Amino acid sequence: MTIDITTPALLFPAISLLLLAYTNRFLALAQVIRALAGRLAESEDLDVRLQVNNLRLRIRLIKWMQGAGIISILLCMVSMVCLFADLEYWGRFAFVISLTLMIASLGLSFWETLLSGEALKYELQRCERLQRESKQV
Repeated sequence: MTIDITTPALLFPAISLLLLAYTNRFLALAQVIRALAGRLAESEDLDVRLQVNNLRLRIRLIKWMQGAGIISILLCMVSMVCLFADLEYWGRFAFVISLTLMIASLGLSFWETLLSGEALKYELQRCERLQRESKQV
């Protein structure tokens, strides 16, 4: 099976949108972390600590997601250059690696999404505990 230069070009819109979504996630997490920093300074709440640990891992995952996406788009371009230069073997090779990195990036994104649910669980536990404490007083 042969591939032409338009095959890797099909990934460009998807990768660009994905990187934009990852950047938005990163910026949203940065806001949450800044808000939590004030709360963490005020108390030594275990649920807040758990959220901070969760956020630390999520930030790391988003950086890896972005890195895999960026390298994926670079290899997609390398693939196109190789195909343009009639180096089909190397074009295919770069394209397969690009697809593999995109799959890895999406897998990391799924993991980060699951972790975001955990962070909300900690916040709900904290709210419920505060509600119980206010009723006891």
